[in-house]
Amino acid sequence: MNASQQLHALGQSLWLDNISRDLLDNGTLQRYCTELSVTGLTSNPSIFEQAIGRGTAYDAAIRQKSAEGKTGETLFFELAIEDLTRAAAIFQPLHAASGGLDGWVSLEVSPLLADDAAATLAEAKRLHAQAASPNLLIKIPGTPAGVKAIEEAIFAGVPVNVTLLFSREQYIAAADAYWRGIQRRIEAGLDPKVVSVASIFISRWDVAVAGQVPANLGNQLGVAIARRIYKAACQRQGYSAWKKFAAAGALPQRLLWASTGTKDPQMRDTLYVETLAAPGTINTLPEKTLLAFADHGELNGVMPEDGGDAEIVLADFALAGIDIAALATRLQRDGALSFVKAWTELLAAVAEKCRPLTSGVPTP
Repeated sequence: MNASQQLHALGQSLWLDNISRDLLDNGTLQRYCTELSVTGLTSNPSIFEQAIGRGTAYDAAIRQKSAEGKTGETLFFELAIEDLTRAAAIFQPLHAASGGLDGWVSLEVSPLLADDAAATLAEAKRLHAQAASPNLLIKIPGTPAGVKAIEEAIFAGVPVNVTLLFSREQYIAAADAYWRGIQRRIEAGLDPKVVSVASIFISRWDVAVAGQVPANLGNQLGVAIARRIYKAACQRQGYSAWKKFAAAGALPQRLLWASTGTKDPQMRDTLYVETLAAPGTINTLPEKTLLAFADHGELNGVMPEDGGDAEIVLADFALAGIDIAALATRLQRDGALSFVKAWTELLAAVAEKCRPLTSGVPTP
């Protein structure tokens, strides 16, 4: 049993943070499911930009859709949904066997809408309907406007992957929005089983403070934040409100550890997989990290439900001059801006593919 299979047996889901037509066509995704216990996947504009812009797997589809008069976001979302529904079909047996808890794929709304709750909600509903897949999550950022859209999306029956969460406070805001949506469904006599995951970004914390703190604190901030949030999530499962929701048939909003590829070349390439092992959670891994963990990863226990030494470590960062709350706000804002940049580059890549293809000139 390799390390990824051991982690799956421990109770944590491993999702691949990647999607491409090549992964689907050559059977790699299916192999990862069989051999590495991958039980879902996530996508984002940067991933699709690399898949579409740096290969030829999408050329024929782009040629056809462009000839039909489709461009820009319309063309991209058709490509993305084609890929993600194929991936969702691979995970469908697991999705059914887990009662809808696992086996999900994710599609992100346009990051240009991050500050517009109404537009985000409308886009989430549209993409959910267009995909028509029972195990496809719509990614909505956990920004202030996004939180408003999350509650409404859950109430509307749209499963949501809340992205761009960095702090305990941001997580709680998103979790409360999920609970409000579920409560409203119960009050309206609707099925409360609408799935959501809360994606906590890890490695960006450590990148943000690199070189600003004593060496003994290097690459510890992200894990400490994760432990603080995990404690909050575990506490929520004991609340009477949650027990009422669960009795009505609702599923827990699971934590998803995101941004788990190690950025510091001096650290173990499996650092954030090994330290974030926790039953009932999800770790979405870049392909390189997944393969590394399966090859030489080690399991050294699980995250403590009481947060362990998180508050001690975070106090040390405060003494070193790191304002955790202010940094969380900045990381979320910068993350939203980076998503916009990736989105712009993605649409440019689609447009560039359309230009030579429709003019009959081979793509370089």
